[in-house]
Amino acid sequence: MPDKFACDTSVIFNGQILKLLEDKELGESPEIYISNIVIAEVEYRTNIQKEIGFFGLNVLKQLRQLHDEGEIKLLVVGKRPTLQEIKMSPGGELDALIRESALQNNAILITADRIQGDVGVFEGLEVLFAWEKKALKKIELSSLKLLDFFDETTMSVHLKQDLPPYAKKGSPGNWYLQKISEEPLTTKDIEDVAMEIIEMVREDDRSFVEIEKFGAVVAQLREFRIVITRPPFSNVVEITAVHPLVNLTLSDYSIDARLHKRLEKAEGILVAGAPGAGKSTFSAALANFYLDQNKVVKTLESVRDLQVRPEITQYTKLEGSLENSADILLLVRPDYTIFDEVRVFEDFKIYSDFRLSGVGMVGVVHSSSAIDAIQRFIGRIELGMLPSIIDTIIFIKGGDISAVLTLKMTVKVPHGFRDKDLARPVVEVRDFKTDRLAYEIYSFGQDIVINPINPIGLRDSFKTKEHYKGRQITKKRREEQIELDVEIKKQKVILKANPEFASSNIVVFADDQEIFTGSLSRSSIITLSLSNKEGRKVLKEYDRKKKIYGILK
Repeated sequence: MPDKFACDTSVIFNGQILKLLEDKELGESPEIYISNIVIAEVEYRTNIQKEIGFFGLNVLKQLRQLHDEGEIKLLVVGKRPTLQEIKMSPGGELDALIRESALQNNAILITADRIQGDVGVFEGLEVLFAWEKKALKKIELSSLKLLDFFDETTMSVHLKQDLPPYAKKGSPGNWYLQKISEEPLTTKDIEDVAMEIIEMVREDDRSFVEIEKFGAVVAQLREFRIVITRPPFSNVVEITAVHPLVNLTLSDYSIDARLHKRLEKAEGILVAGAPGAGKSTFSAALANFYLDQNKVVKTLESVRDLQVRPEITQYTKLEGSLENSADILLLVRPDYTIFDEVRVFEDFKIYSDFRLSGVGMVGVVHSSSAIDAIQRFIGRIELGMLPSIIDTIIFIKGGDISAVLTLKMTVKVPHGFRDKDLARPVVEVRDFKTDRLAYEIYSFGQDIVINPINPIGLRDSFKTKEHYKGRQITKKRREEQIELDVEIKKQKVILKANPEFASSNIVVFADDQEIFTGSLSRSSIITLSLSNKEGRKVLKEYDRKKKIYGILK
């Protein structure tokens, strides 16, 4: 084989030229021709802060080092491209100049670009396809410098130029930030880590660069999600690496038989919670659960980092758009799609379109409470369609299920209204654990109102045992009881408390059984109609001689 080889940009950007030299695929002391056009393109990508440019520049530096050590003979040939030639680059003008340079130097063209290689063969060049001659190696992560910052309790690592490294340790909802070392990271330290990450991502067939923008790159290196930022996007170079500590199943969560059955038939699920609460971990467990139910499950992710089983295909943006991905995904006909995460207007539209098309959806939403997850849909879809699109909201807090809400459409007089002529369609949002009405959502004039009836708070948590229903009231709680006088009229039940509790919110009990939550009026009374469930329940328990009392909410 002749010992003259001309590299195009593809084998510089993927580093295959170094592997060919390392494995002596090009013989002993080959002549390596690098066109100024290749150098110009590497320089351009580096100047616009593309991580592939930094990687390519590092490859060129290693080629120069091999030349200095006598391993190869490196020759820089040709002229730099003109501005006009650069503008014509998408049309293949620069590739043509690289082929012309190889022909002039009687060199074999090394490329990983199928089109470039095939055109070169047509023009009479001898072409070596790097990816055909040498497959990508299966790499081991054990040598990765980044792993030096991780241990078995580390959730994420935060590296910033000129500052000591920090790590977030613990578990979702129970973590702390810890300084790993007192020594600040130098520019070389952090650049070495970044370069090694990009090199391994490009070598490993199970890893990929998810997003590459001006000054930022998001990579998925096996189970590590890594974000590298540079000026001008960030003021200095910064690396953030997130690593899931555990893979859980639904049995690891606070799920009773009722909720388990609900999840089997629910098709419009929102998994909500604050950042780092454990939403994605739960969603992955849910995806694997549906797979076990012999369902076809896919994911739609801006960054493909859900830890799901290999049978579940993970889709991302097609040509930079999730809408394009959705068009293809509908043709795949999944039974369930895990949408991580629903954030901008287009995402809500995609979620809604999929649900109305009959696809089961699990959407991951950032929110500070369960009801906030619903609020993010209001204004983006019609109110009457809300229960058809969302039927279950699961709020994750501290790595476990904190609250579960369900939605149902009805026609009624909204809570607090007295005139029956004001009846209208109302979306009832109920606490799944107790079936207690938590919120009402309805139109009022030109506005959409979310009226808190019995709002879900921390003590209403699904996973805790602090809910009132069916539990024994402690002595301390009994001392906080509010005596209620019960008066039965024709179609009404009137509960009256001491005037000092006027305008207070109370939970009404019959013995140790919770009945409902309500608000005492300024006259410290609650009037219930016997046409309502709450009124009939109070009357029934009163007739059974049970003690009716309240507890401040």
